[in-house]
Amino acid sequence: MSDLLSTPIEYLKGIGPRRGEILRKEAGIFTYRDLINYFPFRYVDRSSYQTVSQIPHHQGAVQLKGTLVSVKEVGGPRNKRLEAKFEDGTGRLDLVWFKGIKWIKPNLKTGTKVKVYGRPKKFGLKINIAHPELEFIGEGKDELLGLQAVYHSGEKLQSLGFDSKGFEKIVKQLLPYAKGHINENLPDWIRSEYNLMEREKAFMAIHAPVNFDEAKKAQIRLKFEELFFLQLELLLRKQISQKKIKGHVLPNVGDYFNELYKNHLPFDLTGAQKRVIKEIRKDMSSGLHMNRLLQGDVGSGKTLVAIFSMLIAIGNGYQACLMAPTEILANQHYKTIKKFLEKLGVRVELLTGSKKQSERKPLHAALEAGEIDILVGTHALLEDKVKYANLGIAVIDEQHRFGVAQRSRLWKKNTLPPHVLVMTATPIPRTLALTFYGDLDVSVIDELPPGRKHIQTSHRQESSRLKVFQFIEDEIKKGRQVYIVYPLIQESEKMDYQNLMDGHDAITRRFPLPDYKVSIVHGKMKPEDKDYEMDLFARGVTNILVATTVIEVGVDVPNASVMIIESSEKFGLSQLHQLRGRVGRGGEQSYCILMSGYKLSEDAKTRIQTMCDTNDGFKISEADLKLRGPGDIMGTQQSGILNLKLSDLSRDGQIVTIARDAAMELLQKDPTFKLAEHAKLAQALRQILKSKPNWSRIS
Repeated sequence: MSDLLSTPIEYLKGIGPRRGEILRKEAGIFTYRDLINYFPFRYVDRSSYQTVSQIPHHQGAVQLKGTLVSVKEVGGPRNKRLEAKFEDGTGRLDLVWFKGIKWIKPNLKTGTKVKVYGRPKKFGLKINIAHPELEFIGEGKDELLGLQAVYHSGEKLQSLGFDSKGFEKIVKQLLPYAKGHINENLPDWIRSEYNLMEREKAFMAIHAPVNFDEAKKAQIRLKFEELFFLQLELLLRKQISQKKIKGHVLPNVGDYFNELYKNHLPFDLTGAQKRVIKEIRKDMSSGLHMNRLLQGDVGSGKTLVAIFSMLIAIGNGYQACLMAPTEILANQHYKTIKKFLEKLGVRVELLTGSKKQSERKPLHAALEAGEIDILVGTHALLEDKVKYANLGIAVIDEQHRFGVAQRSRLWKKNTLPPHVLVMTATPIPRTLALTFYGDLDVSVIDELPPGRKHIQTSHRQESSRLKVFQFIEDEIKKGRQVYIVYPLIQESEKMDYQNLMDGHDAITRRFPLPDYKVSIVHGKMKPEDKDYEMDLFARGVTNILVATTVIEVGVDVPNASVMIIESSEKFGLSQLHQLRGRVGRGGEQSYCILMSGYKLSEDAKTRIQTMCDTNDGFKISEADLKLRGPGDIMGTQQSGILNLKLSDLSRDGQIVTIARDAAMELLQKDPTFKLAEHAKLAQALRQILKSKPNWSRIS
């Protein structure tokens, strides 16, 4: 694009300093280029008229042409509204305004011919349209608009005339000037291979399309461009990093690995676990820095894969660490690793925030002297005082719980960065993995250990409470144990769902001593008290564990067969899936019951229905992606809306894949962008890379 599009927005006719300031603050529009990149989010069809008689058979908004037959104010000072009766020869309806009456009323005259656009609603036998778009039809003036672009706006923007129509007006004012200044940035062979519209034509068509087909082609072109440069950026950073960042060469599997595999495993590894361990072993012996994502559903055996990976490092004379987001999970990992390695002579230690200072000093000294083989802990592992003799691999569990900048500190624990293995129990859809983790190598454990049964999930409301209690009693009589999870610790005035303390009282009344024993665990308890209660449940001393989401990850009690989630509508899909994964760890049939209130939002209904329909973590993650958005890939934000202007990863998966294929093909053809046909593309990419910090290699 030429310099014209760098012109400050206030210089566009009709904008000026005051309106320019509001566009900068509220819409991020600083220049002509920003405005032309302010895309509509949908279109309305204004290419034809409907009639009042057609309204009962028509879906959505309508466009009508007719006459105002009366105009009057109705109601008292507090509920005043303006009503205008509209007639088109086939019937009548009311046009209603609740706001802006003193400005609207003087313009409405009986007998005036008007064009009306809006969404009709039926009240008994009457039809009305609230706050319609209104246009007066003068002599010979009856122009059909075709497709009309609809733009996002806000209260402050609207106050200065920048509602959707206001944006449409200024964009259409800019388009003729922009012609000839929107340069192509994709080579001809990519446009030809993927049948993409020219760039300038796409910008014109997305703002002012002739029909829906043209609008769709423009969207595809601009979405492809956005995703193509994102994929190219990720692949390029990965390529550069692999050349620059060398990894520890760990050629041997080692005696510890072989001893555990041959003599101390209580069960066979699954085929998926064996495949993933081979992938990790290959990475660690290659001389390149490993940056691998290990995906696996709840209970698929990721921890054991991590243990074997750490043993490879130890077998080559290096140390390993495993970082977990909570003390409960860190403790669980510590106990699991100790159990597997206790006969091998591998020294495993635990470091969390609650460890006393007197215990830390000897631990720090032993770690720096190389006497500790594996250090397990929370974010306490990131402290400056924690120094390793030679850290070979860092395993990060549930990585979404750590900030990117936090995790980057692990890299500085060694002269050569340690190999990094990131584990997540939230399976990631291919679309998102290609983008969010585009610079990581991905391994998937897609096989559960033999003998595991699918967890039966059902949705119940308060009217079924007594039946649920009876079901709990029946399971306890079979010798099973039960989790009951609440979202709150204390009652909140703002949130009316049940809290943990009230729930605990109700449970102990229904399941009294001495026949039943109930534990309670929540985030405000002292670590030693939490551990004591968890230990009672793990050993089968207590029948029921009432808890908050502190048990979301890292709790492994094979005898627990029932998970009750109270106020389940308040939990996200990922959390619900994690909580459900606390049961189903033994050979018995397990159950998850989602309790909820009667009033559910559409999103809550979708989440609950998804949980009832499937145990497949990948399907759950797809649904979660559609509901929540995927986060900011190249930055430190990890939830919410991705920083994309036009694309939506939950809907544009096919374009993501095609864009990645095109980016890979380009780098194979011309890895250094030396060809003349790629000069403009290289220039565009340089601008993108210049404007962003690179967090993406920090897994």
